Amino acid sequence: MRYLCEAYQLGITIRNELKKVNLVTAFENLDHSIDTIEDGYPAWHPAPLSFRAIILSFVFMEVTGGSYADFTRRLTRQPEAATILGFSRVPDESAFSRAWKNRFDDTAHEYARAAAHFVVKEVHDRDISAPEVRPKAEIVDDTQEDTDPVEDESFSQDEIIQTTRLARDHAYGHFDSGRASNASYEDTQFFELQTFMGMVRCGTAQGATRFQYRRGEEYGPHGDTHLRTVKQFEPDELINSFNETTDRLLSVIASEASFRRPVTAAIDITAIPYYGDTEEMPMVSGTKDRDSRAFKFATLSIIGQNIPLVLAVEPVRESSEWDENPSNQIHRTVRQLVRRAKEHVPIETVLCDREFDSIQVFQTLSNLDVNYLIPKRVSSSEQDVLEQMEEDDQEVAVESASVHVESGSHPMRLLYVPSTSGEGTAVFATNLRVAPEEAETFCQRYSRRWQIESEYKSIKGDFLAKTSSKDYRVRLFYFVFAVLLYNIWRLTDFLLKADIDGEMHYAPVITAGECVELVASALIPHD
Repeated sequence: MRYLCEAYQLGITIRNELKKVNLVTAFENLDHSIDTIEDGYPAWHPAPLSFRAIILSFVFMEVTGGSYADFTRRLTRQPEAATILGFSRVPDESAFSRAWKNRFDDTAHEYARAAAHFVVKEVHDRDISAPEVRPKAEIVDDTQEDTDPVEDESFSQDEIIQTTRLARDHAYGHFDSGRASNASYEDTQFFELQTFMGMVRCGTAQGATRFQYRRGEEYGPHGDTHLRTVKQFEPDELINSFNETTDRLLSVIASEASFRRPVTAAIDITAIPYYGDTEEMPMVSGTKDRDSRAFKFATLSIIGQNIPLVLAVEPVRESSEWDENPSNQIHRTVRQLVRRAKEHVPIETVLCDREFDSIQVFQTLSNLDVNYLIPKRVSSSEQDVLEQMEEDDQEVAVESASVHVESGSHPMRLLYVPSTSGEGTAVFATNLRVAPEEAETFCQRYSRRWQIESEYKSIKGDFLAKTSSKDYRVRLFYFVFAVLLYNIWRLTDFLLKADIDGEMHYAPVITAGECVELVASALIPHD
């Protein structure tokens, strides 16, 4: 995400200049470095056009909405604009077309769009006089507006850094490798390296080399030393340490009225791809793709109009053809997650996806005294109800049912409501009393589960360091640490917003990439 941080910084610089000057002059005043994206042409390629000039040109075109031909005609009429951008001559439109297709990769495309679209939104949202900037409606829709990171001038950079450090200071104290007190490196130095690797999205060997270059060869551990240390964190102890850290993080916001209790939570399972032999690899599981393998981790997260934190992590151990694991008991995973989470906050309702459609899961949640809302697979009995609803021209129905298993029993309801996709009827199971007139509105809260998908995308895309290690202890440590960094980001965002009057919004004040860089900067002071 560092390239997106740089793109937003470029957008902020252009936005600030537009408050004082016109668009061309704003680009003339840029001294912004562009070093997080790479030129798609190799060094020997005969590409006389400046890569920086090409990037700025695409940002300019995205801001104005002009075509290659429009932009080329403008440079021809205003050769000084070509000089401002960094061209020694005016390129023709084919040069821009070739650069976009062959010289830019997906990262460069996203960089240009992110910087330009930020400028467009800011110009219109802040009523900045810039007539050349294209209409905002051309680049956003209503749903995108709700999910874009927000750059809020209510916070100074010092405030953001201070709050990030506060969050970080509550995060690492409970993790202990159990190494000797006279070891060459303290545990904190390994956490620094792990944070650095998450920040720059690289593997252990490359990350350790770059870390040593920044901090000195004697300061940081080598890659193999890092991996050996990571393997000393026993899985159970690592999960317990995460649990203790979560409790400490939540204590920071215990007095904040904007943190709503009890909470709505979501449980889901995410997969980290595994490539290699499966023999004697009991923690490797199969996936929906029959030829793929993965490590799987279950999480329980706070969702809804609240601070989105991961409260609990649990490794998933499944039975597979290459091991002697017992059949997967998913309700036991659910029990572990909910029990840990309830140590931190009261839980009102748990949302799960269809993978958790199991009477053992239903009873487990009932035994834990929490409500649940879980989509049902359609069996013959549900199909009979659906056919009767069609005959009666009904859109909504509520059927009473009950669960009877060895661990207990309880009454439940099956809710038949119109699918949010607009096609057919969705069926949900819940242990709450829901009347037919309430069913559709009640089931709409299930849409909050999308937040956990966004959460996984951020954890794996913004905070998870790369590794090719086949050792489960390494994979577990890397994932748990990535979740920890995600929680620090969300806690930092919450603390920044807590001092502002008004409703708490899901969209973050700072991007994930910015937060990781700030955490790493706080851990790794500049020389």
